[in-house]
Amino acid sequence: MVKDSPNLLSRFDSILQAPGADRYRQRILFVLLVVSVAFFVLIGRLFYLQVIQGEALRQQSESNSIRLQSISPTRGLIYDRNGNLLVDDRPSFDLTIVLKDAKPVARTIETLSKYIDESPESLMEKIEQQKGGGPYQSIMLKKDIGRDLLAVVETHKYDLPGISVQVKPLRNYEEGKLAAHLIGYLGEINATELSKKKYSANRVGDFIGKVGIEKVYEKYLRGERGGQQVEVSALGRVFRVLKKVDPTPGDNISLTIDEKLQKKAEELLEGKAGAIAAMDPRTGEILAMASSPSFDPNAFVTGMSFGEWNDLSSNPYRPLENKAIQGEYPPGSIYKIIVAMAGLEEGVVDQNTVFNCTGAYYFGNRSFRCWRWKYGGHGNISLVQALAQSCDVYFYMVGQELGVDRIAWYATASGLGEPTGIDLDHEASGLIPTAAWKKRRFKEAWQPGETLSIAIGQGYDLMTPIQALCMIASVANGGERYKPQVVKSIKSAEGEVLFQAEPVSLGRLPVSRETLDLVKKGLREVVAGAHGTAHAIDLPDIAISGKTGSAQAVGRKEDSEQEDGSEEESNAIKDHAWFVAYAPSDQPRIAVVVFVEHGEHGAWMAPPAKEMIQTYLGGDGEGKTVVVG
Repeated sequence: MVKDSPNLLSRFDSILQAPGADRYRQRILFVLLVVSVAFFVLIGRLFYLQVIQGEALRQQSESNSIRLQSISPTRGLIYDRNGNLLVDDRPSFDLTIVLKDAKPVARTIETLSKYIDESPESLMEKIEQQKGGGPYQSIMLKKDIGRDLLAVVETHKYDLPGISVQVKPLRNYEEGKLAAHLIGYLGEINATELSKKKYSANRVGDFIGKVGIEKVYEKYLRGERGGQQVEVSALGRVFRVLKKVDPTPGDNISLTIDEKLQKKAEELLEGKAGAIAAMDPRTGEILAMASSPSFDPNAFVTGMSFGEWNDLSSNPYRPLENKAIQGEYPPGSIYKIIVAMAGLEEGVVDQNTVFNCTGAYYFGNRSFRCWRWKYGGHGNISLVQALAQSCDVYFYMVGQELGVDRIAWYATASGLGEPTGIDLDHEASGLIPTAAWKKRRFKEAWQPGETLSIAIGQGYDLMTPIQALCMIASVANGGERYKPQVVKSIKSAEGEVLFQAEPVSLGRLPVSRETLDLVKKGLREVVAGAHGTAHAIDLPDIAISGKTGSAQAVGRKEDSEQEDGSEEESNAIKDHAWFVAYAPSDQPRIAVVVFVEHGEHGAWMAPPAKEMIQTYLGGDGEGKTVVVG
């Protein structure tokens, strides 16, 4: 073979040298040129792909098979003061689709619709609404599908490319409506909230606290997101976890409320519009806070229809309003506590001052009636008995001597007319009017006769139930004004104490101990006195002190009888009813406010307050008192 090689070369050369060889030489050169160009193009392309674009293409290749998945943290738990679980988390199975993996999308959606009993059009509409987050974005098709539907989807997963089920923690309110206004609820984060710095760690679709404890303590409860790097198949199925960072669960919160007392408060408010709240007057800790009507916060997590939302938001009794801190009402006769303290401190009256109540007080050309005007009035009456029997005429006289501005000073210095500072959002301020306030508000001068209405808690006076509770609690404890607190402690998931409640003083009532002692004597007589307006709740084993109050909801003509009309119209003109109390009278451990819209008589609110006190202190009106806490 080696010997033959020169002969082959010489033969090839002779062909090229033969006549007409130029044509063959040109063809061969052309073929060699084409091959050479193709070779260099191939080499150049390989160089471009492997060297210049190599890193980018490598990352793109990996992204097709390796993906990052977010892991939502479990939200912190919420307990009552005794360790009873009120709010926890449960697993939620959410049905999602990745469009890049689901091709052909229309066929996949058509198949899925048969298994989950939802139309393809509805599913495609959800996809269109959530598009724009990238080819590998998980788009939510159905939240919280339940275990039965989960089993169906998993059984047919090979017919559903790109369809997966993500497990997320879902908020669960163990007792439904219990303490709903205090605890609050979660809702999906919106665009405005996402733009705020405090929500920088959140993403579209996250649930955050919207009101109550859930909102105010969001930074403690939410935890920190985790993630994992996974390898997926061509159909988007995860078959290997490459790396994982576990989420950090939220911190656990213990509230100051007592679950048993809270349940009692809500039971007592059933079918009424109003609020009941209780406080430890020694610390400011809220023991119960109920507002009625209420709502189930679970409905906000699982989702509600437009009709359900409309029923809630348009209900005339305002179930979404926390009436304990947002409801502003004329305080009626419970305001006489402030007027009594002001009168004593200013020297207008003392313990021996006696006024004669004939049933009405005449001022100018008007008569201002006492609630006992039909019975001839209260006769000669002192301050203690005026509080006990809630004599309007006595306080008309005291108020007229004091004037609106001096009354307002004592009310403001006692914490009224401004938020209490409780750690809940949207707290109302109430209103303590002055002559200057009326001039600014109405461009009119204060009229002397208006002071008479103010002196008995009518007119422009407005108070929230939580303000009334703080007022009676500060009287009960000897004059210390404590900030109302709803969180007793905050602990990490590992048990580290992050916060422990301590009493926070806001100052003292602007009165002497002698004044307080005399006022407290009158409040004890409200219950213990034979003619006290709440004598019906006097107990042999628990000394209760309190004050009844009725406040007109609308103006009515004097002497007018109830006109015929609908039940709703009749209720709308009935007086609001108040009762504030504390017990035991000598060493108070609980203060209570009971308020019912259009409840008519403050005395009717005393029995619910008695039940609250008995529930907490353990007395039953017959046996020995068992003091709790």
